[in-house]
Amino acid sequence: MSMSKEDILRELREGVLNYDEERVKRAAQMALENGVDPYLAITEGLTPAIREIGEKFERMEIFLPQLTIAAKAMEAGVAVLEPALSKAQSQKVRQGKVVIGTVQGDIHSIGKNIVATMLKAAGFEVIDLGVDVAVDKFLEAAERANADIIAASALMSFTKVMQRDLVEYMKSVGAKGKYKLMVGGGPVNEEWAREIGADGYAEDAIKAVKVAKELIEKKQ
Repeated sequence: MSMSKEDILRELREGVLNYDEERVKRAAQMALENGVDPYLAITEGLTPAIREIGEKFERMEIFLPQLTIAAKAMEAGVAVLEPALSKAQSQKVRQGKVVIGTVQGDIHSIGKNIVATMLKAAGFEVIDLGVDVAVDKFLEAAERANADIIAASALMSFTKVMQRDLVEYMKSVGAKGKYKLMVGGGPVNEEWAREIGADGYAEDAIKAVKVAKELIEKKQ
């Protein structure tokens, strides 16, 4: 079945906006069959759609389950298109690797999950360590995955000190320059991030993606 590039891009976008994983997969397949540049399909079809979903989430027009389903639909589309990308395109699409978790003593997961979802949708490979993560576990995972960024979330004022411990631990094992550290969470702000020596701070998931991209650029 032949479809125009515009139709395919619209299908990809609509699929994500309608939380329809099958539709996205079909549209991605159509893109390949109709000779649409897979890089274009991702950057002009899927990416703007997930950005729109993220903005809706920010405005509280949709909630976490919808955000997660839309991100899964996007990932399914990327999985179909990715093998057809050239090496250079693939590097552009794949942003980098992020190890993410909520710090030790803190079992809040919602904020971290949202950030992980948006990072994945933006093309980052995300290793989610879950909640109550000890400082050495962040580093072990970063070593294992050869990560670019460590993202540590804290949702309570008495657990945010663990972010400082993480910075100190990274310094003590000589890993401070090796990985970029991003922090976030309710009691955390720009000032705190600067004070403890973190590389980046984001107050929400949309900003987190922006900050992560900036940190990757700096790293290169």
